[in-house]
Amino acid sequence: MKLVFATHNPNKLKEVKLLLPKHIKLVSLTDIGCNKEIPETAATLEGNAQLKADFVTEHYGYPCFADDTGLLVEALNGAPGVHTARYAGEQKNALDNIDKLLGQLKNEANREAQFKTVIALNLEGQRQLFIGTVKGVITERMQGTKGFGYDPIFKPNGHNGTFAELPLTTKNKISHRGIAIQKLITHLKK
Repeated sequence: MKLVFATHNPNKLKEVKLLLPKHIKLVSLTDIGCNKEIPETAATLEGNAQLKADFVTEHYGYPCFADDTGLLVEALNGAPGVHTARYAGEQKNALDNIDKLLGQLKNEANREAQFKTVIALNLEGQRQLFIGTVKGVITERMQGTKGFGYDPIFKPNGHNGTFAELPLTTKNKISHRGIAIQKLITHLKK
């Protein structure tokens, strides 16, 4: 089965390819000739994921899934939330986002946070949502070189290192995206 993952992010594509069964040929937006940045104008992660999946299905005719992920920091009332990727501006620069977040938490004792991923699947005329969350804390400085985005400052509960310090196989088992993808895989196997 050929399935489009509505992303241009090669890191996300790599992570997800490792998780999917081999009989599913996963392709990206670039692979189907979609070079547009699909607008994320919804007020929720669920809404943005569905907007992206619907765009691909409507304009390209492929079965598709899309995700939207938010980092929800307790001391910031759930921010950056739906604005996670563009927290420091439209340039979507991970280091700028990290710097802004660490600056806002500089004198904050409560560093609890959670990552939430929502996957919207459009397949055979049906729409499904799959949600994964992982709780943890925001570290005071960047640690580790693996991963992407906020991985160097997010330490999941029960682990001594940040996502950027954990092996990819470990991260995929415990991460918000990994949990949501496992729910998607279970659904695809039915």
